[in-house]
Amino acid sequence: MAFEGLSARLQGITKKLRGKARITESDLKEILREVKLALLEADVNYKIVKEFISDIEKKALGQNVLASLTPGQQVVKIVKDELVELLGGVESRINFTPNPPTIIMLVGLQGSGKTTTAGKLANLLRKQGKKPLLVACDVYRPAAIKQLQVVGNSLNIPVFANETSKDVVHIAKQAMNVAMSKLNDVVILDTAGRLHIDEELMKELQNIKQSVKPHEILLVVDSMTGQDAVNVAQSFNEKLGVDGVILTKLDGDTRGGAALSVKKVTGRPIKFAATGEKLSDIEVFHPDRMATRILGMGDVLSIIEKAEEAFDEQEAIELEKKLKKQEFDLDDYLTQLRQIKKMGSFSSILKMLPGMNKLGDIKVDDKEFVKIEAIICSMTKKEKRNPKILNGSRRQRIAKGSGTTVQDVNKFMKSFEMTQKMMKQMNNKKGGMKNALKNLNMNDLKNLKI
Repeated sequence: MAFEGLSARLQGITKKLRGKARITESDLKEILREVKLALLEADVNYKIVKEFISDIEKKALGQNVLASLTPGQQVVKIVKDELVELLGGVESRINFTPNPPTIIMLVGLQGSGKTTTAGKLANLLRKQGKKPLLVACDVYRPAAIKQLQVVGNSLNIPVFANETSKDVVHIAKQAMNVAMSKLNDVVILDTAGRLHIDEELMKELQNIKQSVKPHEILLVVDSMTGQDAVNVAQSFNEKLGVDGVILTKLDGDTRGGAALSVKKVTGRPIKFAATGEKLSDIEVFHPDRMATRILGMGDVLSIIEKAEEAFDEQEAIELEKKLKKQEFDLDDYLTQLRQIKKMGSFSSILKMLPGMNKLGDIKVDDKEFVKIEAIICSMTKKEKRNPKILNGSRRQRIAKGSGTTVQDVNKFMKSFEMTQKMMKQMNNKKGGMKNALKNLNMNDLKNLKI
């Protein structure tokens, strides 16, 4: 995941800080030197790092932090605040026009992930109540139009394409007429890219801009390209004028320096971040939440939002009733498991919890969930409702049917029994939750398996 290297270094530094009752000026300089090295290793622009460290030093010395009762915590707060500012300060969303359709033009180099991002963005906006139309404006790259059509079909979102024309301005204008006739309130233009920035590419994009006057020009940037991503963002902004940035492939780069540099260098906010391969793996970029994630302070708000999106309200009410009656069975377990999977990888969710970084390197193999699903689906209705009847021969049949071993089935059943026990404790008298948490084995959480 993005920022992993930086996050580990900064969390180590902040841990030292929190434990210090006093910090001298020389201590502060040593700490800032470590922060500087951590940022440079994360591929953050050198000038930005220099300014960032200078700002922290000024604030730390200027607020009499060294003489305060909790100097370590105050320095951590200053680092966090400066990190939030570096990432953009506040979240920046799309400015929708009061007279639809809102036209969003996606630009960027070839290979940055524009076409997939167009689908992800359309999917996200549809969840917000919009009716998007995807438009294929890349008439050069082989199969670019087909790729967008496949993405649109998988999401059940309409795609406009004119496969007989090479005039992208004409295609864009046609799409506007279609959007108005079909009452699409958002139009997303998937434009062509090149392997490098050239005059021909920029001229074409400028012509589209002049012709359809997009309300938002969003630059799609591959975060794995490091400082090259920042240079690309700067060039596009100077020649075209962009309104915001979408960072892609944040799940594949452990450094993440591009995200920390792009806002400062271009003056344009990061509006969205693509965090995985699924067409649902895109989220609004929140500078404050990203900063707390990097520093290991968790991101509970994002977990809540993901849960609200993934969990069915009626099913949650039914589950609550079952828990009160202590009737939680394997069918309920499977339902919850499938809803959790909608939220993303379990490792990424755990890392959003405050304090989970203290457990060290959390390794959760999401393939284990596939195994669990297969085991439960290989059971009869009677077995799911009453797992106590699972004798040796039944477990052998379930193992064979699920493509697992009897040991896998035994391990899962043991973990399910623990889950039932924990839920009973949480549902009992006062202190139930507290007692249940006391029984959690931290070593088990480090390498979670069935």
